Amino acid sequence: MVKKVLTWGSIAFLIFFVAYRPQSAAEVFKSIGGGIMDIATGFGDFFSSLVA
Repeated sequence: MVKKVLTWGSIAFLIFFVAYRPQSAAEVFKSIGGGIMDIATGFGDFFSSLVA
């Protein structure tokens, strides 16, 4: 029950955030995407150095 409420609350907040602050929402998603790319690059470099 709690998980369902938190999930729907998160979805509602996300929609509200994107609707009323689209520029800020875009910056947040760009930042998250950049962080994920940095992590992926780090893993790639690590595995490349293991093999080489």
